[in-house]
Amino acid sequence: MKRFLAIAFIALASCSSEKKQEETKGISATLVNNPKTAEGVDAVAAALKPVMKFKDTLHNFGHIREGEVVSYEFSFTNTGKTPLIITTASGSCGCTVPDYPKEPISPGQSATLKVTFNSSGKSGHQEKSVTLTTNTLIGREMLYIQAEIDKKQ
Repeated sequence: MKRFLAIAFIALASCSSEKKQEETKGISATLVNNPKTAEGVDAVAAALKPVMKFKDTLHNFGHIREGEVVSYEFSFTNTGKTPLIITTASGSCGCTVPDYPKEPISPGQSATLKVTFNSSGKSGHQEKSVTLTTNTLIGREMLYIQAEIDKKQ
């Protein structure tokens, strides 16, 4: 009997902590819709997914001096039928830092994602990327930056 009570308590506690995690993110589980099934892709569900339409996915900073910190804001619109959620954004190295919207982006709404690049310790041609994890059909979006780093003199 004690064993049963212990198992029941653990089960209830884990359900409670999962609910708290969902609530703390501020994102309803109903916004996440996976159209991929064992039989393939559900075309109806896929058509309802958000779509992230970028003005551009590559920005070239041109020539900058070593040690300069530069930023660019990538503009995008959710052209899909449901709210767009960016769950994570990560740069390809520590010198590339994305700042992304944490709240869902409604259909038809536009937003920006700022990418800051620190050229300290870099030289020559540099190409960096930012990977976004989203609730789009693809699930992953990519942004790119480039720069030519001129040595300090």
